[in-house]
Amino acid sequence: MNKILTLLSLICLFSACSAEKQRVNEEVVVLPPNQDPEQAIAPQVKFFQYEDQAAYPDAILELYTPLGNQIFKPGKVPFEFNVKNFPFDLSATKEFKLFNILNGGDPVGFYSPIFQRDLKVGSYRVVAYLVDEEGLALKNFGNYIDRDFQVGNSRPFPYSAEPYLALNFPRSDQVYEVGSEVIIDFLVVGGDMKLDALKVSIELNELRYQIDHMAPVRIENLPVGTYQVKVRLLRSDGKELDGPFSSVSKDIIVR
Repeated sequence: MNKILTLLSLICLFSACSAEKQRVNEEVVVLPPNQDPEQAIAPQVKFFQYEDQAAYPDAILELYTPLGNQIFKPGKVPFEFNVKNFPFDLSATKEFKLFNILNGGDPVGFYSPIFQRDLKVGSYRVVAYLVDEEGLALKNFGNYIDRDFQVGNSRPFPYSAEPYLALNFPRSDQVYEVGSEVIIDFLVVGGDMKLDALKVSIELNELRYQIDHMAPVRIENLPVGTYQVKVRLLRSDGKELDGPFSSVSKDIIVR
């Protein structure tokens, strides 16, 4: 009996270790010495990713309305999506599964693939995407879509074939408890980071980190304070792309 219990314990321990996520691309950044005598040793801030498998790789998000450069009257603008190969079922959860970003702003979540948004005169670019159970953007081809349209008497955005960024996390003025992970979750839209030789630069005040593929970047051990998070899309030579959405900035608070 004792042998059986020992074997079961070993199996449970092995399963727990196997289920533990593996860190990759970890980089430690040592902050300048702290002037506070109670915190003489500055924390080591760590940037890393988890070696996760992509969730719902076959999920498809289609956008029926608006059409490309379609013009609407100011007020209620209709949006109609079609979702395939994805559990868009709200009977078990009330979490948002579909998000929209307009002109690089904060994401807005929706429970239904058909809805309206109250919009003023202007030119708009919508990036829509599906998220997993953690709220992170799905990043396979077909998981997200973008579209330009106009409201009222407004000119379309100038044509550009350059890729650009959409930032899922963090949100503007998002608050984190000290000791919790800060997640930088982004999409590169209209291009392929490998084929187009692109990289993404992440800056939090004086801290710097770069990544050459689409994956959530996690940051731990950030000290209490206010940070400006700046995410920039760069060419391999370090030059920032020229488009209006090639960089995104958000302020966050760690307390």
